Amino acid sequence: MTKFTDLKLDPKVLKAVIEAGYETPTPIQAQAIPEALEGRDVLGIAQTGTGKTASFTLPLITRLSRGRARARMPRSLVLAPTRELAAQVAENFDVYAKYTKLTKALLIGGVSFTEQDKLIDRGVDVLIATPGRLLDHFERGKLLLTGVEVMVVDEADRMLDMGFIPDIERIFQLTPFTRQTLFFSATMAPEIERITNMFLSSPVRVEVARQATTAETIEQQLIELTPTRRDRAFSEKRAMLRSLIEAEGDACTNAIIFCNRKIDVDVVAKSLKKHGFNASPIHGDLDQSVRTRTLDGFRDGTVRLLIASDVAARGLDIPAVSHVFNFDVPSHAEDYVHRIGRTGRAGRSGKAFTIATPSDDKYLAAIEALLQKKLPRGVPPEGFAEAAAESAARPERKRDGDRPERSERPRRGERKPRGERPPREAVRETAEAPVEALAEAIVEAPEEAVPAPVTELAAAKPARDEMRGDRAERERGDRGDRGERNGRGRRDRDRGRDDAPVVGMGDHVPDFLMREFRAKAS
Repeated sequence: MTKFTDLKLDPKVLKAVIEAGYETPTPIQAQAIPEALEGRDVLGIAQTGTGKTASFTLPLITRLSRGRARARMPRSLVLAPTRELAAQVAENFDVYAKYTKLTKALLIGGVSFTEQDKLIDRGVDVLIATPGRLLDHFERGKLLLTGVEVMVVDEADRMLDMGFIPDIERIFQLTPFTRQTLFFSATMAPEIERITNMFLSSPVRVEVARQATTAETIEQQLIELTPTRRDRAFSEKRAMLRSLIEAEGDACTNAIIFCNRKIDVDVVAKSLKKHGFNASPIHGDLDQSVRTRTLDGFRDGTVRLLIASDVAARGLDIPAVSHVFNFDVPSHAEDYVHRIGRTGRAGRSGKAFTIATPSDDKYLAAIEALLQKKLPRGVPPEGFAEAAAESAARPERKRDGDRPERSERPRRGERKPRGERPPREAVRETAEAPVEALAEAIVEAPEEAVPAPVTELAAAKPARDEMRGDRAERERGDRGDRGERNGRGRRDRDRGRDDAPVVGMGDHVPDFLMREFRAKAS
């Protein structure tokens, strides 16, 4: 049996590996490390959880142990599809290179450019980055890739899914053609194969498992759910998930729950918290500090259930995940392999449950075609019926993106039914009746019925007008001859107003109140 001591690694690297507790390499490590140490291009194909990270980290450190880095010109480049995977590679580098003087820089989004620029300016031996942030630094003139000796592309098929292939091609063109390339992927899509044919020089193909296979240590179950109503499918799936977790009991020490949409990640996490489960969400829209804190909590056991989008489906090395739950059937068949690969790692046993509704039939067919076998069918756990009934008793809140049923909304241009609006005649009668009643009450009311304040107000009005006229006259006298023309016009208006009789509501009913109103429509 091959051991790490047989792989011609640098003694300092070998010492760090032994201290980390590793003696025997995995199959892909045993095949890829010797070829990489000889300077050949390597194309590694292996299912997730087989130790691909050490397959390129150990020979990379051994090769770079001689020489020194120059400012803004890294000696090696490691590309990862997600921030979490890039951070994980950086952690592995710290473990295996702790007895060397090699330096590294981690370039990922969600972190200040300033600190990253300082590291690059000092010069780094290993540059670990996501494609987008790497090109941002290059376009800002802070980075040169002409000194790259070794280039590593990790999880290449995930790069394809995330749309990074054009960025990868551009980065390849910015590096010297004399570089050594280590290319790792779990699957080999046609686009991935095209890139390897274009940028790798006579690569050694290392394949330790058939493409898109799942580990034998993972017990898989497909739980088929037929919702009682289409609009209750989401709530009943949540009830099914809770029942599955409770049925596993203490055997479910921790678990990753995968959803297809980020909004569903948040909803499922809030639902589990509401029912007393220790759960936290993680997806691409969260701040990087929150994502890092959540992953750290899941690793150290303070978070039991990690509800995630596919950002956590690949590459994350969390060895002791006991369960994986697919709340949604993945729309890409390859993602199923990567999701359930989060459990059953390093020879451990694990369980993977997938909840499927009739609308997922085409996705299931693609997964079974990829795996070339049927997924084992399971039965709903005990207590699911009660949990579903409890969820049905509560009104379901509409989520963002949900649309009402066809019967709930009228067609375009369609008016509401006649019975929902009062007839036009009833509206007219309602509006006119109070006015007519008021007019009749005023006409027929006796003089004594008029409120006293109104009568007193009408009697006091001439006295107020007289006082107003006297005050205006005094003001005109103070102004003198200034504005004589305006003063005459003002005096004329005031005189006319003083001479005009003032009629109050108590003495006379205004004509507009005596007018006849339109007869009711027959």
